[in-house]
Amino acid sequence: MDLLNTLVEKGLRRELPTREEALAVLATSDDDVLDVVAAAGKVRRKWFGRRVKLNYLVNLKSGLCPEDCSYCSQRLGSEAGILKYTWLKPEEASKAAAAGVAGGAKRVCLVASGRGPTDRDVDRVSKTIEAIKEQNEDVEVCACLGLLSAGQAERLRAAGADAYNHNLNTSEATYGGITTTHTYADRVDTVQQAQAAGLSACSGLIAGMGESDEDLVDVVFSLRALDPDSVPVNFLIPFEGTPLAKEWNLTPQRCLRILAMVRFVCPDVEVRLAGGREVHLRSMQPLALHLANSIFLGDYLTSEGQEGKADLDMIADAGFEVEGAGTTTLPAHRADAAAAAGCGGGSCGPCGDGAAAPAAAGAEAVTVGGTEAAAGQDAARTDLVAVRRRGAGTDLPPNA
Repeated sequence: MDLLNTLVEKGLRRELPTREEALAVLATSDDDVLDVVAAAGKVRRKWFGRRVKLNYLVNLKSGLCPEDCSYCSQRLGSEAGILKYTWLKPEEASKAAAAGVAGGAKRVCLVASGRGPTDRDVDRVSKTIEAIKEQNEDVEVCACLGLLSAGQAERLRAAGADAYNHNLNTSEATYGGITTTHTYADRVDTVQQAQAAGLSACSGLIAGMGESDEDLVDVVFSLRALDPDSVPVNFLIPFEGTPLAKEWNLTPQRCLRILAMVRFVCPDVEVRLAGGREVHLRSMQPLALHLANSIFLGDYLTSEGQEGKADLDMIADAGFEVEGAGTTTLPAHRADAAAAAGCGGGSCGPCGDGAAAPAAAGAEAVTVGGTEAAAGQDAARTDLVAVRRRGAGTDLPPNA
């Protein structure tokens, strides 16, 4: 297929595809999905070999968020039956992080619900970072605390944070239909603050919220322009009790096409397979490892993930290897640039458990959430949406 050959050549040169080429990837048929995976896999292996970076989430404060993000189980007015608790103590968070590191995680992602941290919250998280680093000196720490105020990114960096995550989630044109309590520009500003402070920027998207192909390409091109070191790709987990509970728009093949498009647009960036992979990719998760070079180990913020041992078995069975602590994640040209800027040079993950998808060309369009989504959408698999009841905030051991 000429399209795929062109995209492979561009990816190996780190050349940006055209919007038309990116849209064409999303429009390929299910019959072509293995060809698409094989092509994008060549780009992935060029820049990241067969390594898979493991990341581990610690939800420092769960639920009771004042923001109204429609995809999030922790949102204002959410009726999802998730765990709700206030800030973990530094020693509690450090213990949770240690479980992930013991399972093979190179990076610990510290997440807290809310619009953004107060200065007192930054002090609290700084103590948590210090506690984690004392116990595991080489572990990377990424913070995900919402919108940042002036000076907060610098304080987190001084405390030992390596990275900061804040996702764009969807296109600027559709952002107001997903969230009304802050703007797309607010999110861009926070990512840029993190970069200016020398933190490695992590920013990604959520697929499956009813957006169009054009919206999906828009957000990925915006991420390319923003140039984060990592791009987590989340797939919407439609929690009962949230506005998007009925949005089941994804198939495993659709998820693979989305991941391939992200890899072609962001060839040398850490692409993370994030929230919702178990729900939507299911038995086809191993194929996604040919596209993404990073995953979350174990559970997510408010939902349970695949067992940690199953993650490790999947990586080994698919012919990949867990990235060691002494290995630099990013390709040399990006790692050198990150080091010169004082960045940690890695990546982090989702704020909220979620994601979204668009319509294939030639497919019959159906209306979902006020927009068009691909026909042949996934049947609702509510049986696969399991609320997290173990790990941080509970007395039960974590999944790592």
